[in-house]
Amino acid sequence: MKITLDLHDIYNSGPEIERALKQKFDEAVAKKAPVLEIIPGKGTGQLKKHVLRFLERKDIKPLYHRVEKDSKNWGRLFVHFRWKKLQPTVSRVTFDLETHIFQHG
Repeated sequence: MKITLDLHDIYNSGPEIERALKQKFDEAVAKKAPVLEIIPGKGTGQLKKHVLRFLERKDIKPLYHRVEKDSKNWGRLFVHFRWKKLQPTVSRVTFDLETHIFQHG
């Protein structure tokens, strides 16, 4: 499942851009999405720089694994996440023959 954020409609509103980026990051984390696609568009590159600065923030950078700049479309970025899989826990169960009780330990 890939989550996409297209910034074309809000390209000139700094606070809205920040809010949209944060909202999509929160959604990606909540859904454990493998990829967040961000489309700042081609333009002058200022919006892409704004997005890259956002990705470098101390509170954002630990949330993702890497950023990929699309080689075929420089107006698009992919933010890749790496989610740790939960390791199954092994529990030792013994059966007491005298009391006929299972014991976990």
